[in-house]
Amino acid sequence: MEKQAYNRGGGPRRAMAGERSRDFKGAWAKLLRYCRRYWGAMILALAFAALGTAAMLAGPGRLSEMTDLIAAGLAGSVDMAAVARIGAFLIGLYAASLLLSTAQGWIMATVTQRVARSLRSDISRKINRLPMAYYNRTSTGDVLSRVTNDVDTIGQSINQSIGTLVTSITQLVGSLGIMLWTNAAMTGAAVLASLLGFALMMAIMGRSQKYFTRQQQRLGEINGCIEEIYSGQTVVKAYNGEEKTRRAFNELSQKLREEGFRAMAMSSLMQPLMAFIGNFGYVAVCVTGAALALNGNISFGVIVAFMMYVRYFTQPLSQLAQAAQSMQSAAAAGERVFGFLAAQEMSDERGKTAKIDRPRGAVAFEHVRFSYEGSDHPVIRDFSAQAQPGQKIAIVGPTGAGKTTLVNLLMRFYELDGGKIRIDGVPADEMRREDVHDLFCMVLQDTWLFEGTVRENLIYCTPGVSDEKMRAACRAVGLDHFIRTLPKGYDTVLSDADSLSQGQRQQLTIARAMIADKPMLILDEATSSVDTRTELQIQRAMDELMRGRTSFVIAHRLSTIKNADLILVLKDGDVIESGTHEQLLAKGGFYADLYNSQFEPAA
Repeated sequence: MEKQAYNRGGGPRRAMAGERSRDFKGAWAKLLRYCRRYWGAMILALAFAALGTAAMLAGPGRLSEMTDLIAAGLAGSVDMAAVARIGAFLIGLYAASLLLSTAQGWIMATVTQRVARSLRSDISRKINRLPMAYYNRTSTGDVLSRVTNDVDTIGQSINQSIGTLVTSITQLVGSLGIMLWTNAAMTGAAVLASLLGFALMMAIMGRSQKYFTRQQQRLGEINGCIEEIYSGQTVVKAYNGEEKTRRAFNELSQKLREEGFRAMAMSSLMQPLMAFIGNFGYVAVCVTGAALALNGNISFGVIVAFMMYVRYFTQPLSQLAQAAQSMQSAAAAGERVFGFLAAQEMSDERGKTAKIDRPRGAVAFEHVRFSYEGSDHPVIRDFSAQAQPGQKIAIVGPTGAGKTTLVNLLMRFYELDGGKIRIDGVPADEMRREDVHDLFCMVLQDTWLFEGTVRENLIYCTPGVSDEKMRAACRAVGLDHFIRTLPKGYDTVLSDADSLSQGQRQQLTIARAMIADKPMLILDEATSSVDTRTELQIQRAMDELMRGRTSFVIAHRLSTIKNADLILVLKDGDVIESGTHEQLLAKGGFYADLYNSQFEPAA
């Protein structure tokens, strides 16, 4: 797994493209291993390609016979019956070649689409198995680029390059063998003319690989930039950041253009180069053949056949160059895709059997320590606390104190560096993550809604929810009236969730948590985006929901957690104070200063 990098300020930064080594052979070895379930179909397709090419190579020899028959008949009568037989044979031969090539193309197209679908499915499953830390250092756009652009590049390369590779090699070797068998002198002239082009092609391939690799990297970077700009359009416009984002996009676009230009420029040299070598080969064969024909060593038909064989010999070199270009792009894309699939996953938990059948909600933090991967700066130093069943635990402190990190550890989104978290006496790390998640419902400061109906968003992954329970939750958060004014009520499709206000989005997520009805609650600034009146309504609903349930509430507005059973004050990853609201105010310590600062007039 890629190591997380940190900037000078101590926070994580996204790993820059180009930090990993590149391995063309290794990438293709992984890709072929991945396709092993389709090897049978691929071998059949390649056999069809080889047979179709062999049938095509058999044509010039018969064409030479036809030419000699016609040339011999110029002095007398042409044996039209023999010419017709050879013509019919050639038609059948080329028809068989066409059918075999078509079958090969159909099989490879089917295989490539299935491989692409399989890759996307594996990436989709992999996304759910990766730890949260991976997404802290990888942009969403870069992940999307691997699912779309890189997988498409791999599919197109398999479809184009592998079949072309077999066809070209068969055509190259077959035409060379037939030419040697026909006339060695003319073969030598054709081969010598083509060796120069082949050597130049290999040199170009060696230099262009790095540009194709960088091109795929830049494509991932520009996708990440676009995703960030589009998702943050409101902030961009509010701060007049259009020009800055335009410069950032143009800079990445310029880098992509430069790398793409270098890759295309190098690869585009191959086609005209091979065309020149092919034409040079024709000249060499014509001159050599004419000299031999004048001496009576060969017939005119041999020269005609050789002209076709020279094309069959030089054409594969150009096709091999194109296949090599496609394989280079696939290698670059394959490394990104298989690098993602090989990223370190969350630990396997199939052997964990600990489970809480009747959760009460007792939670104990015992000397918890945690720091983000790759950082020497601990976020949680030595945290210990007890939460009794049914208590409302408020977690307060300045920004960066570790409040959200603490609830992420409680949900096992991250693993502890040291200490224990026990739920009803059972260590959380001895339970499966799914079982831990089933004990909690979360309402976060950042809301998340997907494209679907209001109903689907409300009962997300909660089976057996009745309409009455759903509407009761919406009434409790003051959302029922708004939903009933929508065109189709609860069946209205939220195709653009951004059309809702932030407060409405947060009301929906709070109602979702109420519908889930889990034993314990985690509220991370759950009412930060609603107005005061709605907040009071939601607060009453949440108080009702929290009754009898252990609740962990992260709050910046300390007035909302006055009725908490226990307030934990965090600073620099440690609990520096704890108690009720009145007890902490009476101490006159850090909490009292934090609380009173909310009412101080601005300087």
